[in-house]
Amino acid sequence: MSRIKRGRGMAASWYGIARTATIDRAGAWAELDDGGTGKVVTGVTEIGEGILTVLAQIAADEMGIKPEDVTIGDNDTARSPEAAHAGATRQTYMIGNSVALAAREALKVLHEELADHWDVATSDLRAFDGQVWAEGTNHRMSMDEAVATCKARGVVPVGSASFTAHGTGLDPVNGSGSPWQAYVFGTQVAEVEVDTWTGEVQVLGIWAAHDVGRAINPRGVEGQIEGGVVQGLGQALMEEYITDKGHAITHGFAKYILPTSLDIPQINSIIVEDPDPKSPLRAKGIGEPSLVPTAPAIMNAIYDAIGVRIKTLPATPERILKALRERNPKQTPVARDNRPQRTNTARHSAATI
Repeated sequence: MSRIKRGRGMAASWYGIARTATIDRAGAWAELDDGGTGKVVTGVTEIGEGILTVLAQIAADEMGIKPEDVTIGDNDTARSPEAAHAGATRQTYMIGNSVALAAREALKVLHEELADHWDVATSDLRAFDGQVWAEGTNHRMSMDEAVATCKARGVVPVGSASFTAHGTGLDPVNGSGSPWQAYVFGTQVAEVEVDTWTGEVQVLGIWAAHDVGRAINPRGVEGQIEGGVVQGLGQALMEEYITDKGHAITHGFAKYILPTSLDIPQINSIIVEDPDPKSPLRAKGIGEPSLVPTAPAIMNAIYDAIGVRIKTLPATPERILKALRERNPKQTPVARDNRPQRTNTARHSAATI
């Protein structure tokens, strides 16, 4: 029988976003400025997750202008509204919603002045792609002209807003409560090949379906899912951070194995949009939730392939071989596998380099 065994595993997860068991809040200012451009000020921190792009998209969509015409202002918390930390998958949910509400307020101020200027109802006004018009009439002008008209009437189209998410602690007796306002759900399937002679594991593919609410930036969502999967793969097979009595004894990255481009499998991202009813944007988040199911799915796939359960991460070749020997100490274990076997082994995992 072949030494290469193939298996598939699945894992599902839920994840609460924003601060836990407390009130989370974020504020923002927004203005429609000269030239038909937009300005947004908030204390958001960009740490590489792409939040500034998302906020520009949100502000542009709400104010009826182009994303490239939006400027995200100084995020110094001494001069900008509170946005709190970058973490807990809260950036899009908390800051995104506060920016959306502030942008809506700025556009509302503009519409009120234009409605009076054109003698139409504010409900008839529309704004998109740098143009403003009144439905059912011939009234139309550029956002540049609209802002100039508004300011000529002595009004600056500016808005401010805050968004709050409520959570409660858990009852110590019955465990009831609502620690988070919004929850993200996901399921991942992993396919692996395990070499029963060497203990090497090769992840062939990951299928990741995640509910993100409304996807503000679908390409960005896919990138977050792919990044989370790669991080989860490292946790499952390679990265071993060792502590002793609360102190790290892993000395550095010299022998700390991380996934490289050669270890990344085919990742198939499936975006599920179940709008959040408590969010003005109907969006949730995907930063950390994309990581949660990956390692369990890979462990289940290893079990499907060779019939042993690895309960300590990472699942290094040494641990897999040890588990196989413990299951059958008298011979090299060979698990049943009714699926077709590959005739050639996949490339070596970085876990054995």
